[in-house]
Amino acid sequence: MVDKNIGTLSTVKVNKCDDLYKVVTILNKTLKERDLMFGLALDEEEKEKMIFTIYET
Repeated sequence: MVDKNIGTLSTVKVNKCDDLYKVVTILNKTLKERDLMFGLALDEEEKEKMIFTIYET
């Protein structure tokens, strides 16, 4: 179930990088108390791209 109180602040498409998930993990651990959450997903259309998203919780 998706929380309806989560809002998207910003989204950017970046080149695929094997270690980018480490950045997302440390951002989530560091900034969760500031009501921010970060996501990373593979782009379905461009397999060499990833989508980085910042959410406000």
